[in-house]
Amino acid sequence: MLKPNTLKLSALSAALMTLPLQAIGDEDHLVTAKAIDHAPIGVMGDHLHHKGEFMFSYRFMQMSMSDNLQGSDSISNDEIVTSVTAPNSSMNLVRVVPQTMTQNMHMLGFMYAPTDSVTLMAMLNYIDNDMTLTTYSGSSGTTVLDNFNTASSGLGDTKLSMLYSLIDTPEHKFHVNLSWVLPTGSIEETGDVLTPMNMTSNLRLPYSMQLGGGSHRGEFGLTYNGNNENISWGAQGLYNLAFSENDEDYETGKTLQITAWANYGFSDQISATTRLTYIKSQEIVGEDENLTAPVTTANPANYGGTTFLAAVGVNSVIAKKHRVAFEYQIPVTQDVNGVQMEMDNMLTLGYQLAF
Repeated sequence: MLKPNTLKLSALSAALMTLPLQAIGDEDHLVTAKAIDHAPIGVMGDHLHHKGEFMFSYRFMQMSMSDNLQGSDSISNDEIVTSVTAPNSSMNLVRVVPQTMTQNMHMLGFMYAPTDSVTLMAMLNYIDNDMTLTTYSGSSGTTVLDNFNTASSGLGDTKLSMLYSLIDTPEHKFHVNLSWVLPTGSIEETGDVLTPMNMTSNLRLPYSMQLGGGSHRGEFGLTYNGNNENISWGAQGLYNLAFSENDEDYETGKTLQITAWANYGFSDQISATTRLTYIKSQEIVGEDENLTAPVTTANPANYGGTTFLAAVGVNSVIAKKHRVAFEYQIPVTQDVNGVQMEMDNMLTLGYQLAF
């Protein structure tokens, strides 16, 4: 019979011997990732991690817009300045018309899994907006005065999220997305504006040129992932809403987004993705009384609508824990509230590192 001390020593030796096996098992969680294990890079919060795992991500997103829509139909500059009202301005009609807009966003993401069932996520954004506009002379008519540019840049709103697993099998995964959006982005950005009286004034920039929403927001949703050999697929639904008005007496509209994707793996290291997205958002509620320029983007009613998007992309996994991916997205249909700029495309480039 073994003595107590011998038993303790044997138990300790056995435990120490299992540590390399546990380490190998933990490492396998990190190194078995395949390209088809990931949703398209434009989808956020698509997967959980195993207990103790971290992930760092960087995304560059560029959205381009040009020309204008009224509902789902194109509307010319001359039609806008002769028929569209500017209720927030001292002038009856819109006299400043957006022509093009580019928004560049740099997004840093951090994920950590305290348990196999819960993954925590934080996302920080830096936004750079640039818009070209045309000013028409006087309070009526179609005489063009000149073009000018406005810009804004800085920290955007910050998102803190929790992903909670409901189903986790090799073939099917299903989890809850819960997020709190912190109003860290400025809503008081200003810029030099060419007025219809041929004067340059420094004015509060419209809602679309601000860096955040100014309100605490909640986002709630569900995400599903499935796979079979070299094919994977998934879907995600998210509902986003403001908890209250911001300090400028308005809140951005509620938004529903539903997206579905498919992923075909040519090998463990590379796959091609395709995705469809439906977005429905409401107009801005309330208004910022400091927005007085006779421009379409200063009217809260000219926000929100319904958009249907299609996208293609590529996922690649390098050394089993580095992911590099891109996605290119275009609108299939757009039906906007009031008069708004038309989206041309969105490009997303991303890198992720799991450790």
